[in-house]
Amino acid sequence: MSTNQAFKQRIEAGDLNLTEKVIQIRRVSKVVKGGRRMSFNAMVVLGDGDGHVGIGLGRATAVPDAVRKGTAIARRSLIRVARRGNTVPHETIAQHGPARVLIKPASAGTGLIAGGAVRAVLEQAGIKDVISKCLGSRNPINVAKATLIGLASMRDPAVELARRKGIPVPQAAAAAITPPAPEVILAPREIALPEEPAAPVTVEAEGAAPEAGAEGEAAAPAEIAEEEQRIFSPEDQASDESPAGEPEATNS
Repeated sequence: MSTNQAFKQRIEAGDLNLTEKVIQIRRVSKVVKGGRRMSFNAMVVLGDGDGHVGIGLGRATAVPDAVRKGTAIARRSLIRVARRGNTVPHETIAQHGPARVLIKPASAGTGLIAGGAVRAVLEQAGIKDVISKCLGSRNPINVAKATLIGLASMRDPAVELARRKGIPVPQAAAAAITPPAPEVILAPREIALPEEPAAPVTVEAEGAAPEAGAEGEAAAPAEIAEEEQRIFSPEDQASDESPAGEPEATNS
């Protein structure tokens, strides 16, 4: 992918909170008929640290003017970078002129293993865990453009698969960046209730209280009937009326 093809994915700055970083400032000269004309080149990288980055090369006779022009060019060349968390979704090798840049994803906590222009571009893009290496020329301008081309060529596999299946892309991108939290199922809490005492069973039998069994239960109706028959029988009444210790009187 060339630089022009990468810049076709540009987006509008809008309300993005962009910060600029100057990669290199060079003093150059141009030979003309009347002599040499001195000027300055400023390579500026612009990004918000959240997936948007752009680069620009400004030329002017003064350094502040060159930086301002580079910032304006970088603002017009912003692209959106595909990310997987804090790293890139896959490995890529990008080339611009003699410069070749390798960008590989890394696990969380690895850090940004990069230097020079590659590090500046990746930092402004919001990538924190990555491994990179310059395989060709170390010219900062060519390296920065190769890095931007590599970032622009990356595609998130989950988003591409969702696009092919017709699933809404924003949902797939959100699921790829922030996986859903595991569902936590809380076990029902068991509450021990106090046992209610058993209600006493009362049997009204002519003022007599029911006899309780071994377990405190009321006497059965058959046992109550037998007890009543024994108490109120004539023989028991006669035996109860005679005084204790005296023989019963007999008619002679």
